[in-house]
Order: sequence, then structure tokens, then C-alpha cells
Amino acid sequence: MAAEMVAAVDVGMSVEAIKASQMGMKALGAGIAVGLTGIGTGIAEMAIGSAAVGATAENKDMFGLALLFTVIPETIVIFGLVVGLLILFV
Repeated sequence: MAAEMVAAVDVGMSVEAIKASQMGMKALGAGIAVGLTGIGTGIAEMAIGSAAVGATAENKDMFGLALLFTVIPETIVIFGLVVGLLILFV
């Protein structure tokens, strides 16, 4: 608590403003974690989805495998969401 008071006096900010700033930075980090994993998954889905549709158009038996390959990159967003929640609440 004493270190927070010294930092508040040095910068001219109140303790409440420092805590609000820290919470804002945590929210920004969580948003970046989820957003970048979503963008990465979208890029992966772009290539995998078009290849899966082409393979399914040529051979109907490839549908299950194509669906599996399309779903796998979506787990990356779940990892990003878990990291974002850990940043916010831990």
C-alpha cells in the first residue's frame, strides 16, 4: 500500500486512478489476446475452407475429413479466450 501511495504522489494520480488504469490495461491485453487469435484463425480458415470445399466437390467421401480440418483451427480462439480470461481475473 505504501508503494502505491508513493507512486500516486510522484505522478500526481490518485490510487483509484492508478487501479483504474491497471484494470484498463488488463482489459486491453485480454482484448488483444482474443482479437489476434481470431484474426489468425480467420486467415487459417480462409485457406483450409477453400481446400475443403474443393476436395468435397471432387469426392463426397472427403466431407468428414474436410469438416474436421475446418474445425481444428477454431480451437485457437478458445485458447485465446482462456488466456484473455486469465489476464482479466488472475
